[in-house]
Amino acid sequence: MAPSFAVHARRGAAALATAAVLSAAVAPAAFADGSPSPATAPGLYGKKDPQFDGVFRQSLALLAQKATNVAPPKQATDWLAGQQCADGGFAAYRADTAKACDPKAGEFTDQTALAVQGLVAAGGHGDAVKKGLDWLKAHQNEDGGWGMTPGSPSDPNSTSTAIGAYAAAGQDPAKATAKGGKSPYDALIGFQLGCDQKEDERGVFAYPDQKGKLAPNDLATTAAALAALGKGYLVAPAKGGDMPVKPLECADDESAKPKDAPSAGAAAAAYLAAKLDANGGFLRTSMPGTAEGPDAGLTTDAALSLAAGGHLGAADKPLKWLHAETNETADWAKGDPGRLSKLVLAVHAAGANPRDFAGVDLVQQLTATGPKAEASPSSTETKDEKKKDDDTIGIWWIVGIFFVASVGVGFLISGRNKKQQL
Repeated sequence: MAPSFAVHARRGAAALATAAVLSAAVAPAAFADGSPSPATAPGLYGKKDPQFDGVFRQSLALLAQKATNVAPPKQATDWLAGQQCADGGFAAYRADTAKACDPKAGEFTDQTALAVQGLVAAGGHGDAVKKGLDWLKAHQNEDGGWGMTPGSPSDPNSTSTAIGAYAAAGQDPAKATAKGGKSPYDALIGFQLGCDQKEDERGVFAYPDQKGKLAPNDLATTAAALAALGKGYLVAPAKGGDMPVKPLECADDESAKPKDAPSAGAAAAAYLAAKLDANGGFLRTSMPGTAEGPDAGLTTDAALSLAAGGHLGAADKPLKWLHAETNETADWAKGDPGRLSKLVLAVHAAGANPRDFAGVDLVQQLTATGPKAEASPSSTETKDEKKKDDDTIGIWWIVGIFFVASVGVGFLISGRNKKQQL
């Protein structure tokens, strides 16, 4: 990887696992509850218990493969599409897809919205994508946002993931209004804190506690900073130069706060950049009940959001922290499709090469956690290198012809082995 990247509490176990899929502090449970192993769930990425994050990690894997020109196997995309409930929603994981879903308790906004993003990236599942968007529309709250489950109060994380689903499907999230005319951005901006907060919390997004009080939350901020840009997890590398972050301007107006999505995203990016600077390039865990310390997953989220906004200089700092050998990010992500996928997406968005992250090919490691897939040539392969390979094949073809001719008629080649590609 190049030295500088700049050049180029949620409630319930399911919500906890959704956030924890990339958290350094929380690990998925082992197979201890009778959940099927990957051997009985063919097509699924990862070997750990999928009970809480099967759909989530599968969707991320498909997005990361799309970003790196890897064609996912049909088995993988069919697995994700097969997890969809009859009404279009998605649970965290369905061990028995023949069993009907419980629409009141078993389906989740985050999983549904991310599955839509993953299926759009994979292609070929237009009907499933439409059903997923229809489900989101049917369960949108009057304030324009979404809660974790149907009927639950809106929160910034679920609303952000839903915005990403509409954006991935080529629809303007601002037009996905509720019956009263409120848009998803109306709900999202309502969770942002403004000039009435202390300086180091201005621009942060807050998560409502059980009493509805807003508490500053970095996990919510990384999600909202991306959604405010009208983007999902799959972000094209930024073009042009670095766009500096711009802190929220307050002057003497304590009531001032961002009024629209672009300004909300800019303020969130400035908050994240300042927080990363204060910590030395990383964010600390936002998960309640976990040990205080650097959170590689949250830091990855911040890098993705900053790169998505074109803030390459600010994104460079968390990526360098993640890249540092002393932080053991590669070991943290190894074998975990969710973590690997998020790293791939962040590095890709920053314009760097996820096939060489501190000497590790993240793409290859991700692909190895799932069924075999055919990969197109790496985006780093030059035309000259490809021509050289073609010329080499041509030379050996000519040599082979002369060799067969030299041994005479009657020499029969009866078969050949088929080559499998990742």
